[in-house]
Amino acid sequence: MPDVEIRGAYKKFGSNVVLNGIDLDIQQGELLTLLGPSGCGKTTTLNVIAGFLDIDQGEVYIKGKKMNKVPPYKRDLGMVFQTYSLFPHMTVYENLNFGLSLHKVEKAERKRRIAYAMELVKMVGLEGRYPREMSGGQRQRVAIARALVVQPKLLLLDEPLSNLDAKLRHELRIEIKRLQKELGVTTIFVTHDQEEALSLSDRIVVMNKGNIEQIGTPGEIYQHPKTEFVFHFIGKSTRMDGVVKSIDRQSIQVQTQTGLQVSADPNNIMGEDRRLQAGDEVKLYIRPEKISLHMAADQPSLDNAHKGMITQMNYLGSAWEVEVSLSGEAIQSLCPAVNPAWSVGSEVYAGWQSPDMMLIKK
Repeated sequence: MPDVEIRGAYKKFGSNVVLNGIDLDIQQGELLTLLGPSGCGKTTTLNVIAGFLDIDQGEVYIKGKKMNKVPPYKRDLGMVFQTYSLFPHMTVYENLNFGLSLHKVEKAERKRRIAYAMELVKMVGLEGRYPREMSGGQRQRVAIARALVVQPKLLLLDEPLSNLDAKLRHELRIEIKRLQKELGVTTIFVTHDQEEALSLSDRIVVMNKGNIEQIGTPGEIYQHPKTEFVFHFIGKSTRMDGVVKSIDRQSIQVQTQTGLQVSADPNNIMGEDRRLQAGDEVKLYIRPEKISLHMAADQPSLDNAHKGMITQMNYLGSAWEVEVSLSGEAIQSLCPAVNPAWSVGSEVYAGWQSPDMMLIKK
């Protein structure tokens, strides 16, 4: 039985539908991320699970028990917010002790749990500090410890890293994943940051306008997006528009608007209508890391290889972002290294495999 079940959840604010009858199962011990742009319904979904919002229609179950109308404090969960929400007049120890006191945990057990939680989040020795005396990263660690110290059945995190700088976000991301696996607590993480979702999650739920676009592992979401929205929202891509010239079981031949002839895989058609025939207009998408650059046209391992000219080069530290014009099509390639002789204006060959290109019918 899933730890959390949502069935036909519908929620409306005025005329705005924020949850459009979604269904979702969250398995015991998994870290599931709700991902999507602002207003997609991810925080509303979290608040419905937490009990901060009632749904207009549908059911919510936690550990097999129906939770509709059950208040948050009776749902046995820990919550971590974007803004930390620590009591400013209490020390770290007092912040952690507060929830345990409400749960009527014995004093000796409280002391043991607080010590364990502080060790988990690597904050031992800072029990006597006040929130104002700590950095943002330290305050968020305390907020996580406070949520964990009550030993909840569910851990809910609402964009907990968005107020931190890039280095701290990366560090705490690693810590959250380590803690979650060590404790085995079922965790629901809300973010609009695709990198966070890909690095943290066992599964990702991509949401858009109150609907679930796709549910899958990070690899499934990135490599095999089911909709155009998912492909756009997760990662970067180059788009080309064209017309199907021929199609069979092995390949789809497309001519782009600028005359470029490309080969694609029939298994990589996105969207509801996956029936293509010659003459259909399509959009083609390919990710920059799938495009390799070469000095010669002879690349037998590549299904597509086209001569072009470098129009832009950006050094990113760990890779080069190179823009190449192929018969007027501007494509982006992400290369771990480039030929030292290359510069803007250099002629190169850009190549990729047919299965790396996605199509959608216009």
